[in-house]
Amino acid sequence: MAWQGKLKRIDDCRFEIPPDYRSEAMERHGLKMQVPGLIYADDRMIDSITSDNSPDQVAHVATLPGVVGHSFAMPDIHHGYGFAIGGVAAFDAQKGIISPGGVGYDINCGVRLLRSDLHIDDIRPRLSALIDTMFANVPSGVGVGGKIRLTPEQIDQVLLKGAGWAVGEGYGWQSDLEFMEENGCFPGADPSVVMHKARKRGAPQLGSLGAGNHFLEIQYVDEIFDPAVAEVFGIQKVGQVTVMIHTGSRGCGHQICTDNLEMMRRANQKYNIPLVDRELSCAPASSPEGQQYFAAMKCGANFAWANRQMITHWVRQSFEQVLSESAQKMGMSLVYDIAHNIAKLERHQVGGRDTSLFVHRKGATRAFGPGHPDIPESYRAVGQPVIIPGDMGSASYLLAGTERAMIETFGSTCHGAGRLMSRRQATKQFPADKVRQHLRELNIYLKAASRRGVSEEAPGVYKDIDNVVDVSHRSGIARKVARVRPVGVVKG
Repeated sequence: MAWQGKLKRIDDCRFEIPPDYRSEAMERHGLKMQVPGLIYADDRMIDSITSDNSPDQVAHVATLPGVVGHSFAMPDIHHGYGFAIGGVAAFDAQKGIISPGGVGYDINCGVRLLRSDLHIDDIRPRLSALIDTMFANVPSGVGVGGKIRLTPEQIDQVLLKGAGWAVGEGYGWQSDLEFMEENGCFPGADPSVVMHKARKRGAPQLGSLGAGNHFLEIQYVDEIFDPAVAEVFGIQKVGQVTVMIHTGSRGCGHQICTDNLEMMRRANQKYNIPLVDRELSCAPASSPEGQQYFAAMKCGANFAWANRQMITHWVRQSFEQVLSESAQKMGMSLVYDIAHNIAKLERHQVGGRDTSLFVHRKGATRAFGPGHPDIPESYRAVGQPVIIPGDMGSASYLLAGTERAMIETFGSTCHGAGRLMSRRQATKQFPADKVRQHLRELNIYLKAASRRGVSEEAPGVYKDIDNVVDVSHRSGIARKVARVRPVGVVKG
């Protein structure tokens, strides 16, 4: 159902949902917005944004206790569970809430970018062999497990140490840890609050890609917009080969979310928190229930960082096997790894005061500006790398965080292209054979675990990534550094 509310245009890239807006559900429950909503979009995309009623989700988040600033929607917004996908909201650490719906089921679904010293011409003759080898080395598909089996003691160490556990076991390089959000390990994770079923689902899946929109891509640098910043990030020339890895916490994170949603629903009654939508179930962030979810969510995030780290190791091995050269000599170092489904306790300026906030990013990416101490030292002068994947037939982007983002969006920007249609619609509209043919015409080699997955992730399913990134760039909440295009894709 199309959204019927009013939008106030702020400028070419911003639309406000005024705080006096009332949805039918808000009227029914007697709730009001505590802050305005702010949607980042332009005239090209605003009609698609209002077509799926996701602006109501933005407004509903603004009714939650302790929300500050705005309830944000990034230009890749579409309807999600509780919060819209592409939603950002921050809550006062003492007076506000924490909500699993503001993180999502795939805790720390995220993306990492590897650079190399290779040129696209170096690998074109071996491209299909590289993709086939990656497909063989990295398990993928719905419910598919990884190549290792963890003992109960080992899964606890993964939940506690994240990517550090994987590196310690020989999966990757020690230097990788410097170039991950949280250095690949979220402090304060507590495996004791993770239920048995989440452990059981996660233990056989570590080191696997999964399905849905998760992927591995071999890419090449198509355009460099900011050569000075690109050089700092290790992107030096057009034609340079990169590899992108997009996946999350698999069944472990999904089960952690499921288990804690039940707890949050009970907490809603206990703390008498009025809700316009039960999918926004939450608890006071400072409550025992809120802190328990936060500690469990951190475990899910650590599983995801370990998962992407092990996949990185097998991607490097695949290049070594096919090209008969070491990954070190090919310069296959990590540019950055960033989460886009997560809640973080951060300090931001609110009304001129330094304030502790629980920032929820649901299908949104951290985009800290220059000088922030959480950015790797070698990047600190230019801002945090921001990796924005597109669909498998177009392009992806490397951006940099900005001071404007710090001031306006709690250091946040978009996370991808954003879906235009459901997976059910996609399977009807885009037959797998036609999608494969389209990619062949674009000289993109695809290796996929299922025909349905090919249809669900067809290029026509997603918004125009150039448009999404352009809105982020023009609005100042990130700045364009480089664009990369796929030549080979592995899908679950």
